[in-house]
Amino acid sequence: MPTSRDCEHCRGPMPLTARSHARYCAPRCRAAAARRRQTVPAELTRRPRWVRHSDRKVPLTVGGSVASSTDPSTWSRHRDAARSTVGAGFGFVLDGDGVVCLDLDHCVDIDGEVAAWAQTILDAAVGTWVEVSRSGTGLHVWGLGSLEAGRRITYRGGSVELYADGRYIAVTGATFGDTPRRLGDLQHVIDALL
Repeated sequence: MPTSRDCEHCRGPMPLTARSHARYCAPRCRAAAARRRQTVPAELTRRPRWVRHSDRKVPLTVGGSVASSTDPSTWSRHRDAARSTVGAGFGFVLDGDGVVCLDLDHCVDIDGEVAAWAQTILDAAVGTWVEVSRSGTGLHVWGLGSLEAGRRITYRGGSVELYADGRYIAVTGATFGDTPRRLGDLQHVIDALL
């Protein structure tokens, strides 16, 4: 069992500069710990809208060809995308059927603290799945809602991207905190942001 001053992932000592409540010694340990808790909600895994992606986030088929966020013939089932070793990871394609993703950029610091602007969104989005992004510094808030067109906005000094169609989102499966493994209603959050 790690002491209060050991990293929860690698069990190594925390840096002297770490805050007293920090849980991980470095971003790589925070990201690795998040990967350990991977669980993707069934509302997403049941839909055959999965692609692989390169390290530069170019969508790929499970066979390695370039995929498209608007061409269903390039998508796969979750099981096939998860088993494939092509590229650097997998992602889910949004096709306008009511599944939405709010991408909160650069809102989690090295100590795991969430920026105030992002916490406001998380507080409003109670009851839906949130995952840590590939960088370990962003969050994806997944849910149900309607959005006419994707867009990027500045909200209280932070960057938020809202998508529902014609995009794919790189999925880590790294559940943030104790958020539920289901998609909740985000329409009120979308309306408040826009």
